[in-house]
Amino acid sequence: MKVLLLDDVYKLGRAGEVKKVAPGYARNYLMPQGLAVLATPGAMKMAGRIMKQGEVKRAKVNQELGGVAEQLEGKRFTFPAKASETRRLYGSINTQMIAEAVSEDIGVTVEAKQIESQPLRMLGKHNVAVRLTVDLIPVIELIVYREGETPESALEEEEKAALMAEEALVDFLEEEAEELEFEDEEPSEELEQTEEDAIPEGTEEEAEENEEE
Repeated sequence: MKVLLLDDVYKLGRAGEVKKVAPGYARNYLMPQGLAVLATPGAMKMAGRIMKQGEVKRAKVNQELGGVAEQLEGKRFTFPAKASETRRLYGSINTQMIAEAVSEDIGVTVEAKQIESQPLRMLGKHNVAVRLTVDLIPVIELIVYREGETPESALEEEEKAALMAEEALVDFLEEEAEELEFEDEEPSEELEQTEEDAIPEGTEEEAEENEEE
């Protein structure tokens, strides 16, 4: 189904553009939200005007939120949480919690749907994008740390776990290489036996008879 976008839609397109989308997505989300209409001949006559209006609106919003985006880029937020010995959380840090923390910090309301992240379920550092507009998408740094400890301890624990995983991988690859090398050097008795079996019986006797003749 082809639709004409009336407003910017993240990861889909900008106002005034025609996009092909699934019928269900159009009927259940885009149209009810006033974000698009069917791309009929009549609607297409308004495409140019909608695109220009979208450009004006986009420039205004980008200007208003440009400072906010700069303020957020690379900013660190910390979240204490209960976790197991394997660093997995008992629960998760969800987008609503992240949105509330960001909104409180910058004084601008950010909704959960603007947070580009799955629920966080592990201790450590996580980079998360905040979609302010289709053009302004700063990335913030989230540190999830164990309750009763410090954010720095979570980073140290994560670094230690990563180092152990790297060492385990190196050991595994070395063992694999040694096994392959051993297999290459080991003589194959089966191959030698096969070569002997491949010689037809009586071939040597026939060769000697031919020489005598």
